[in-house]
Amino acid sequence: MHKALIVGIDYYEQIGSLRGAVNDAYSVKAALERHADGTLNFPQPKMLIGTGPDALVSRSELRQAVQELFRDDSDIALLYFAGHGYIDSTGGFLCASDCAEGHDGLALSDVMSFANRSPAKNKVIILDSCHSGIAGSSEHVTQLAEIKEGVTILTASTAEQYSMESGGSGVFTTLLVDALNGAATNLVGQITPGSVYAHIDQSLGAWAQRPVFKTNVKTFVSLRTIDAPVELSDLKRLTDLFSHPAKELALDPSYEPERAGNEDASVPPPDPAKNADFAVLQKLAKVNLVRPVGAEHMWHAAMESKACELTVLGQHYWRLVHEELI
Repeated sequence: MHKALIVGIDYYEQIGSLRGAVNDAYSVKAALERHADGTLNFPQPKMLIGTGPDALVSRSELRQAVQELFRDDSDIALLYFAGHGYIDSTGGFLCASDCAEGHDGLALSDVMSFANRSPAKNKVIILDSCHSGIAGSSEHVTQLAEIKEGVTILTASTAEQYSMESGGSGVFTTLLVDALNGAATNLVGQITPGSVYAHIDQSLGAWAQRPVFKTNVKTFVSLRTIDAPVELSDLKRLTDLFSHPAKELALDPSYEPERAGNEDASVPPPDPAKNADFAVLQKLAKVNLVRPVGAEHMWHAAMESKACELTVLGQHYWRLVHEELI
C-alpha cells in the first residue's frame, strides 16, 4: 500500500501569502496518483489545501495529518509540502496558514520524529519551502544527518536558501513533476528518489538554489512507473547477443534487410534470423546501450561488415540481466 499526504498552502493570515503552492500540490497529486499505464500508485492521496480565509490549513491540522501519514505500516508513506518555511537557532519549521511568525509552525524535528518512528517500510519527505534543507539535520550538529533506515528526504533548497518561483509555480516542483512524468526514468520505466534528485540537481545548475537529498535505505524504492523506453524482452536479449560485456558482435550485410539500391551480387542477401537480431540491436542503440564500431550508424556497420559493441551503460545493463536483477 502506498500513502501520500500532499500539502499546498498559498493563504497565510499574518505572513505574506504565496501564489503557486496550491497549483504545485495538485500537479504533484496528478503525477503520483497513477502510474503511466493508468493503474493506481498512490490512491486517494490526502490533500491539505490552503487557498483563503475559508480554506485554511492550521498547524494542528497539519501536525495531525503528518502524524497519521506515518502511523501505518504502508510500503511507502510520502509527504509533499509546498508553502512557507522558516528557520531559526532552534531548527526549521513548516508554516501553516495560522502561523504568525514562523517558529510557531510545525517543527521539522517533529516531522522527522514521526518518520523515524514510523513502521512504514519507506518514508519519503519532499519539501518545496525555504530553508527546507535543514530537515533531518542533528539538533546539535547541523552537518550531521539523523535519519533512520527507510527514510528519504528531498528538499528544494539548502538550510540557508530560499526556494524560487517562476510562472506561478515553484521551480523545484516543476522539475519534480517533470521527473515523475518520465524525465527521471531508468530503462525499465522506474522512477526513484535518487533519479528524481539527479534530474533536479542537473537542471538547476551550479548557481541556482541547490536541492538537498538525504537517504538511508537498503532496498530499491520506486515512486512511479512509466512506459519503458525499451521493451524488457529486448533488454533481456543483451546476454544473448553479447556473450561477454566487453565482446564485439561482428556484423555483415545479411543483418540489414534494407539494401537502399545496392544490388551487388557479392553482397549476401538478408537473413531473417539476423534481421530480427539487428532490429533489437537498433532499438538498443537508440537508448545508448549499443553503438557501431568504426562506422557512423548501425546500417553502415552492417553493410561494411564491421561490428557493434556495448556502451558503458550497456555493459551495466548486461550485468543486471546476467545476474537476473531485472
